[in-house]
Amino acid sequence: MKGGWLRWIIPAAVVPVLVLLAYGFWTNPREIPSPLLGRPAAPFALTTFDKAPLTLQDLRGKVVLINFWASWCPPCRDEMPVLVEAYRAHKDSGLIILAVNGRDQETSTRAVRRFVAEFQMSFPVLLDEHGDVRKRYRLRGLPTSVFIGADGLVRGVIIGPFTPPAFETHLDEILSPP
Repeated sequence: MKGGWLRWIIPAAVVPVLVLLAYGFWTNPREIPSPLLGRPAAPFALTTFDKAPLTLQDLRGKVVLINFWASWCPPCRDEMPVLVEAYRAHKDSGLIILAVNGRDQETSTRAVRRFVAEFQMSFPVLLDEHGDVRKRYRLRGLPTSVFIGADGLVRGVIIGPFTPPAFETHLDEILSPP
């Protein structure tokens, strides 16, 4: 009798694990809604690449796009020209782009410096030295773009490389007056 229930307990424990694995394999992470949407953007204080302090609080009342990136990330390279062009096109409309580099995931500061120079990034480049901001924003991968309205609420999140239509949709949403 003792062996009978033991024979069922292992399969009963394995089935939920297999269901979770199947869910993970078949679910596109872009289709999982971010828990950040509609909530106030998490405050942070970082240092720019030029060693100037910057806090999200300093930008209160402005529309902000935070892009989390790394120099070794191929999709980050692919989308950076789009970000640079968007900043040029919309900075006079009040768009602020913050490029947050996961410095704790980089091999060297030199690689970050080369990346910034290569793409002529004229917006603030912030160094997340210990990954604190990355954790606060619950990053699931790079690149990740977080769109914050002038009211300080997260209006959109794109996990992974963005498509131009998705990027433009989120950008229009934060740039349009409420």
